[in-house]
Amino acid sequence: MPKQIPDIVISRLPTYLRALLQMSQEGRQVTSSQELGERLGISAAQIRKDLSQFGEFGKQGTGYNIEFLANQVKEILNVNRVWDVAIVGAGDIGRALAGYNGFSERGFRIKMIFDNKPEKIGTSAGGFVIKDSKTMKEEILAAGIKMAMIAVPATHAQGVADQLVEAGVKAILSYAPVNLNVPAGVRVQNIDPSIHLQRMTYYLEQ
Repeated sequence: MPKQIPDIVISRLPTYLRALLQMSQEGRQVTSSQELGERLGISAAQIRKDLSQFGEFGKQGTGYNIEFLANQVKEILNVNRVWDVAIVGAGDIGRALAGYNGFSERGFRIKMIFDNKPEKIGTSAGGFVIKDSKTMKEEILAAGIKMAMIAVPATHAQGVADQLVEAGVKAILSYAPVNLNVPAGVRVQNIDPSIHLQRMTYYLEQ
């Protein structure tokens, strides 16, 4: 049986990778768990514990080689390759996602965008021609796309998710403020800014 890594550990790895890539861009070659922790607001012990789940990447007293560790984390996260992504919903959020240039630097490539409004179909968003969502399942299946982002109203999100699952999508990033029901083996990550704002307002009067 493969070792089960806690999801909370996986959730911190992209943050470590971002910090390592920033250090590399600064011309740095070596770092330590202490320095990483200071940059990220995470204890050095937690970083060492997280990384130890996957092996030994540094030597005591000498720290981590930044390029090597970044490449190892990329491999763990499977972003040492390029993943094609479909966007469903060409409203403000969908258009912003289609036009965002930062995905390609992180291992992702927007491949197509869909909408169901006739006035949007055939127009452009982020350099992509918006496709009719009626063809979504067939086109995603034919392209072999495994990842998608949902940027549709909450009332339509579950129906879109169902179609994506039928098209073979295994990972969904949803901007719709609703919990999606998907089969086992399909991962859903929700992005709801209001939830994060509510989390922060708790601290405002402390």
